[in-house]
Amino acid sequence: MNSSDVLGLSVQAAKTLLDRGEVSSYELTRAVLDRIREVDGRVNAFVTVTEDEAMAQALSADRRIADGDNGPLTGVPMQIKDNMCTRGVPTTCASHMLQDFIPPYDATVVARLQLEGAVLVGKGNMDEFAMGSSTENSALFPTRNPWDLDRVPGGSSGGPAAAVAADECVFSLGSDTGGSIRQPAALCGVVGLKPTYGLVSRYGLIAFASSLDQIGPLTKNVTDSALVLNAIAGHDRNDSTSIRYDPPDYSRALLPDLKGLRIGVPKEYFVEGLEPGVEEAVRTAIGVLEELGAKVEETSLPNTEHALAVYYIIAPSEASANLARYDGVKYGYSAAEADGMWDALDKTRQDGFGPEVKRRIMLGTYALSTGYYDAYYLKAQKVRTLIALEFRDAFQRFDALVTPTSPSVAFKLGEKTADPVQMYLNDILTMPANIAGIPAISVPGGIVEGLPVGLQFLGPPLGEETLFRAAYAYEQATEWHRMRPDL
Repeated sequence: MNSSDVLGLSVQAAKTLLDRGEVSSYELTRAVLDRIREVDGRVNAFVTVTEDEAMAQALSADRRIADGDNGPLTGVPMQIKDNMCTRGVPTTCASHMLQDFIPPYDATVVARLQLEGAVLVGKGNMDEFAMGSSTENSALFPTRNPWDLDRVPGGSSGGPAAAVAADECVFSLGSDTGGSIRQPAALCGVVGLKPTYGLVSRYGLIAFASSLDQIGPLTKNVTDSALVLNAIAGHDRNDSTSIRYDPPDYSRALLPDLKGLRIGVPKEYFVEGLEPGVEEAVRTAIGVLEELGAKVEETSLPNTEHALAVYYIIAPSEASANLARYDGVKYGYSAAEADGMWDALDKTRQDGFGPEVKRRIMLGTYALSTGYYDAYYLKAQKVRTLIALEFRDAFQRFDALVTPTSPSVAFKLGEKTADPVQMYLNDILTMPANIAGIPAISVPGGIVEGLPVGLQFLGPPLGEETLFRAAYAYEQATEWHRMRPDL
């Protein structure tokens, strides 16, 4: 089988060919690495490519398959966002602060995928310390959108989304703090899932905002998303926030119709600034849901309008605390020339962090400072509770909610870097799910002027099965997920 024949395979399709012996993991991995060599000079989806390790893992996977000791992900090439620890492989967070950091252990999600026999081909580029919506904040280089190389892929998981869209891996893992899986998935025309907070272990994920961060898959279709979640979900004693819950087989929720499913359409998500083409595509998609048998009704979530303000108090505050550990002493970058300990600490943080990371550290430090803690951080946490309760009440009436994922299609590189507030608004439709800790998935929902539109489903805590059902039925009734960029 030619390498061109295996590029673009889904997890499910790759497994079928591997099980039948029609392709080996060695051949599939070689084809993916050749693809990376061919196109990544233009896309910049990878920070590190692990060619030697990948080929060794592929040979091991082929032996497992031959012995019948294989699962859905055995032998399948994957990428990991570069804020998840990989033993012996650099983990930089796309920051000068960690440019030489090589972890001595694997993140739990990495260990679980390798236990399944998945093949790591490299680490994905991202906004520095996951702070951004365009991957332009990477201290290394910006990633470009495979649909239009002059546009952003979204962020902060821009590298993973672009890599999946460009067929540089079969699937990837990203992290989502305020939309960092779903927004780039929408802009790159792939599927992105943010699971319920605590469903997937955060052990080994380099922290941004610990009460918001969640790891999830970026895949070519909904079936693949369910298969990857099967592998990474479940309790982990190394993560104190991990839920004690026995996850089901999510692939069993993939049903072709939505008969009897109650779906709410929150009017507040059709915000001012929503591009007309995006709104039209989403409204058309909602019509498809009705045709599939769903009972669709408009609803209201009035506290949604406060989500942006709440997020930009809580997330920077937690970032300020989490990033205090980078002091130039224990690990990471350390300023070589300094007059004493305090000067060394100042210069380390001044030179090691980029502008956006510094901006958020300062915002968080201010919000947590004496005299402002009650006025900002404490009040934000109270409004966070109101947002969560509002979702709880909505899910008494509805099985799922449907919204746009992003207010716009992919924008031009450099278009919003001069205005941080405009950049922050790109996550306005995804942040509420993180604030409430609920699951959400983005699927391809249309094409506007040659660029993908994302359709977002939100569900109650541990409602991933319902999300998969809704997303899969919509996906199977449309052709958007089959469309790929021409590189």
